[in-house]
Amino acid sequence: MPEAIAGPQRASHRFAPASDAALALADGRVFRGRGFGATANASGEAVFTTTMTGYQEVCTDPSFRGQIVCMTYPLIGNYGVNADDDESRRPWISGLVVREWSDKPSNWRSTGTIDDYLKDAGIPGISGVDTRALTRHIRSVGDTRAVLVRGAQETSDENLVTLAQDALLPSEVDVVGEVRETGESVYGPEGNAIHVVILDCGVKRNIVRSLVNRGVRVTVVPYGTSYDRIAELRPDGVIVSPGPGDPANLDSGLDLVRSLLADQRPYFGICLGHQLLARAIGAGTDKLKFGHRGGNQPVRDERTGKVTITAQNHSYRVIDESIPVDGGWQVALRNLNDNSVEGLWHDTLPVLSVQFHPEASPGPSDSNGMFDQFLDLIQSRSAAD
Repeated sequence: MPEAIAGPQRASHRFAPASDAALALADGRVFRGRGFGATANASGEAVFTTTMTGYQEVCTDPSFRGQIVCMTYPLIGNYGVNADDDESRRPWISGLVVREWSDKPSNWRSTGTIDDYLKDAGIPGISGVDTRALTRHIRSVGDTRAVLVRGAQETSDENLVTLAQDALLPSEVDVVGEVRETGESVYGPEGNAIHVVILDCGVKRNIVRSLVNRGVRVTVVPYGTSYDRIAELRPDGVIVSPGPGDPANLDSGLDLVRSLLADQRPYFGICLGHQLLARAIGAGTDKLKFGHRGGNQPVRDERTGKVTITAQNHSYRVIDESIPVDGGWQVALRNLNDNSVEGLWHDTLPVLSVQFHPEASPGPSDSNGMFDQFLDLIQSRSAAD
């Protein structure tokens, strides 16, 4: 028989012999494995995402601020990292949990490994974890307080769990204040281009890119910017971006949203922006048991019956029963997994909101046309004026 042809050699960390790191959950569950990334400890909220690619975009998504993220896909890092795939100025996750990571990535765009990337950012990781068991556990108990500890060989499970019970959740920290930019930035063409202001609660670069690619001039302003300042910028429309944490903690943004509605300025709320719109019109929000995170969430348009597969990353939802029924507001989009509200629209106001991420990065691009719908609202408003 001919000799077997050897394929590309890749170091495997799936069954790493050392057990020098641990992930401990507040309910008492402990997962031990091998550390990678930064030699540091992390605390926060343990969550999982089902996205199969885009681990670098996950790391740099501001909506993951304060969370230790478990990747359900078993091999992470196989195509490396590069500066172009960052979705914000830095990685925001507290820690990364994987089954296996690759230290020999294969991709022409790659400039480094996920290990070095996390080291440079000061973020610890743990590999060799049964991520399927961890995910099933989180689905059972819900997103929970957790710690990721390096050099945990001599630390007992009991002590690790005690540390986890003291971990802070994103809802207990001003995470929007941490991730937003502090100044204003302008992108895209000058002149007579449509001008959109984005309120930065944790904006991703692909939101800006999706607009600029459509010939739109974009001004990004930080969360906390007053309505008067936004009006001075004379935008044709306003987007309130995604962001981390509990929307119930952001009362200071509600007057801005109400002013935009009163002014009938075209409004597009994405994820957190959708939740703030709901709160501004009198609806409530509450926390999902284990959130929606990944690139495989089916959403149906209640007006057309069309179903798209969406990218999502959020812990909270708009409470269906709390949406005003007599003010022209209607549920436009629903999640087919749990029937939760995925978008609002109004009978007469130029308003659009979605709970998912039409910009993807990572995830499917099925919903990228939502940006076109927003620009149609702007053009319709301009024609009416």
